[in-house]
Parts: sequence; C-alpha cells; structure tokens
Amino acid sequence: QVQLAESGGGLVQAGGSLRLSCQASGRTFSILGMAWFRQAPGKEREFVARITWSGSNTYYADSVKGRFTISRDNAKNTVYLQMNSLKPEDTAVYYCKAERASTLVTWGQGTLVTVSS
Repeated sequence: QVQLAESGGGLVQAGGSLRLSCQASGRTFSILGMAWFRQAPGKEREFVARITWSGSNTYYADSVKGRFTISRDNAKNTVYLQMNSLKPEDTAVYYCKAERASTLVTWGQGTLVTVSS
C-alpha cells in the first residue's frame, strides 16, 4: 500500500556531508511518521532519527544528535536526512521507514553510505 524509494547515498570523506531522501508513494495519506534506521556491517539495525507528520516532532539517536537533521516535505511525501560531520562509524546501509500504525510499517530497500577516514 506504501512504497518507499531512498536515494542520496555514496562515498564521502570524514567530515563531509550527504543528504538522503526518501519519497513515499501509494497510500501516503495514512502516514503518521517517517524514520531513518541504519545497519553497519556485522551489526544489527539501529534507530537514527524520526519525524512525525503532524507537529513536526523530531527524535534522534545520541550518536547522531547535533550532526544529523531530519526534515520532511508533506506535499512531496518526502523525508530527508541531512548528515554533517560524517565519521567512519557512520558507514552503514540507511533504511527509510513509513509508519501508518504501531504494527503497520513499510521499509525501503536501503541506500549505502560509506565514510572514509
């Protein structure tokens, strides 16, 4: 019912910046919030940031707070993740998640971010 398309990943040097995008299609009118997760090589998927569709409330993992900024454009059904001061430990596949209910979520296929030292 909801499809997600991530983009913006790539290879950058430490200290550089990237902006990830995730555009939703389908039953976008039912979206309550969207979030970013990431999974580093050999590790489990972890929460990065979340934003609600009403009120624009944001939440961040401690590891990225102050460096990453999540935002959304409701008209475009798109969420962004501005990533500044990137570190090698930020290297991971970043996944977008759309929330329609606590037990009704959609995941994107992921986009790879590689940060070199």
